[in-house]
Amino acid sequence: MKNFKKLALMGLTAVMSLSLLAACGGGNGGSAETPANNTETSAVENSETPAGSTETPATGEFTTVEAGKLHMATNAAFPPYEMTTDDGGFEGIDVEVAQAIADKLGLELVINDMDFSTVVTSVQQGKCDMAMAGLTVNEERLKNVDFTSSYATGIQVIIVKEGSEVTIDNLGDQLIGTQEGTTGWQYCTDDFGADHVQAFTSGAAAVQALVAGSVDCVVIDNEPAKAYVEANPGLTILDTEYAVEDYAIGVSKDNPALREAIDAALVELIEDGTVQTIVDKYITAD
Repeated sequence: MKNFKKLALMGLTAVMSLSLLAACGGGNGGSAETPANNTETSAVENSETPAGSTETPATGEFTTVEAGKLHMATNAAFPPYEMTTDDGGFEGIDVEVAQAIADKLGLELVINDMDFSTVVTSVQQGKCDMAMAGLTVNEERLKNVDFTSSYATGIQVIIVKEGSEVTIDNLGDQLIGTQEGTTGWQYCTDDFGADHVQAFTSGAAAVQALVAGSVDCVVIDNEPAKAYVEANPGLTILDTEYAVEDYAIGVSKDNPALREAIDAALVELIEDGTVQTIVDKYITAD
């Protein structure tokens, strides 16, 4: 079953232009709009093109929802990919990769923090330019947005209480906590039925339900799982992976020129080692 998931995800990624490098966001109520790192970068604008249009020598003309800016839809409760700082800013792998892309395109990055369930919708409806939230490429999302090349690989894992008898082989006999709208929720519901899955508004809420004994385990991406286990003594992660999936950037199907521009910038950042350097900053080898 798990090998089938891996093959299916590999097949989805094969239709994209590139998949390189070796986890979906938690819920965070409300919405915030903040220029990343308070950095303002002037866009290269063509006075003969419509407002919101940008032209670069490398990618040609494309449009953004706001002239001179690149709006990123995310859910900043998914360490180490996106999280808030003590001063109300944002940091993480996705944040830094997005900033590097915006710099290449001559745009100011603006981060729109929202519930995870609205991240893809905001791009689909033209409210944001791109979705980055540890976003997995799957068939359902491909119906609503286009994706760039993959820039990271996420692993779904299982959090349990220390001493628990839960294993990947008896997972279907448990009450599984997940975050609503994530691939973890989708996989578990498909594999074991909705009556074995309890969805929460955030990964943190699912983990607290496990601590309280309301669920038997939690299925979530590996990197945030490690952060939750570190913050909650008595929890551990099973050694066996539940699923492997690719992260990419979602862009509106109605804006192929922008997708191509973002993808071209992303590929350059992968090839010159920038993305790997950012990943290594936040994720150290075990």
